Amino acid sequence: MSEAMIFDAVRTPRGKGKASGSLYTVRPVDLLATTLRALRDRNALDTSHVDDVIAGCVTQTSEQGACIARFAALTAGYAQETSGVTLNRFCASGLEACNQAAARVAAGFEDLVIGAGVESMSRVPMGSDGGAIWDPQTQWEVGSVPQGISADLLATTRGFGREDVDAFAVDSQRKCAAAMERDAFAKSVVPVVDRNGLPVLERDEYPRPGTDMAGLAKLEPAFEMIGKQFGLDHLTKPVYPGVERIDHVHHAGNSSGIVDGAAAILFGSKAKGEALGLKARAKIRAVATIGSEPMIMLDGPIPVTRKILERAGMEIGDIDLFEVNEAFAAVPMAYMQEFDIDPAKVNVNGGAIALGHPLGATGCMLLGTLLDALEEQDKNVGLVTLCIGGGMGVATIIERV
Repeated sequence: MSEAMIFDAVRTPRGKGKASGSLYTVRPVDLLATTLRALRDRNALDTSHVDDVIAGCVTQTSEQGACIARFAALTAGYAQETSGVTLNRFCASGLEACNQAAARVAAGFEDLVIGAGVESMSRVPMGSDGGAIWDPQTQWEVGSVPQGISADLLATTRGFGREDVDAFAVDSQRKCAAAMERDAFAKSVVPVVDRNGLPVLERDEYPRPGTDMAGLAKLEPAFEMIGKQFGLDHLTKPVYPGVERIDHVHHAGNSSGIVDGAAAILFGSKAKGEALGLKARAKIRAVATIGSEPMIMLDGPIPVTRKILERAGMEIGDIDLFEVNEAFAAVPMAYMQEFDIDPAKVNVNGGAIALGHPLGATGCMLLGTLLDALEEQDKNVGLVTLCIGGGMGVATIIERV
């Protein structure tokens, strides 16, 4: 087995995922192409050496259909020999793409592969592709409810109240604001420009640095009505009979934001990197996926972390920094509670509550963010993990070189 090295990681800024957002005018294929061009130009890369572009994208319809990975590579001016494939593991699609890219390199099947992700939530709305996850009959048959109900169920079973999740959200905004103030994202963020080369968006526009507890307290729970009035809370009873009442605590301010964005990471073998003059920044220690109970759905990062640590021969204390996707505040809170992790090691530059969650791109973005944070703090080992629709978890451990 070869080692899969990380040579570079880039992402676009995250734009608000609505018609008034700065990236609404940008086609998703151009978002992804922006990151591919950046990898090429930053590394003086002859793209004929890139074996494949593997891109995560969740809502694969309309402008995000027809294998956006291949057409983004062509749009970016890559050599025609560079193939492309698009995959969907819901919210973890971007990290899954990176894991598959790394696995191909580690197996020795390919020498240089890009793992990437893209989602334009303003132009291709979440759920517009349909599918079983949105089908009430399927949800009834497999024992599942909408994610917002799952998030509130997770908070209830873990004993997190409204003030707890709101305080976590405020801290995410605080950490993000501090990171942007010191340009912690500058190494990886590449501007999105128009056809004339003029900037469309250069910095993340979703963060709300003025967020405080008083402001969040004014927001109504987002999932209380559908949970109580439409009876969805009752659907959780067969699996969680001990939960008398779900405490609905999540809302727009303590849940991940709807945004647009793309990311890409260059993986390759050590030998290929040396041949092309590329300097490795980190290597992949282990990857893992797992299925978890689909009703509560969002606790997948916990069992997949146990699985990946065992696979890597490591313990939780061996990890210096963590990136746990902030799909909802209760997710990283449950993770820290389960493993008794110092909050100072988790999402050190804020997370999706502050920055937003461009579904297919987030996992790739988090891997790059983790690498940057390890370098900034001169730490060595990091773990990134995401919860996933349908009850799954995915994780990756990287080590600086």
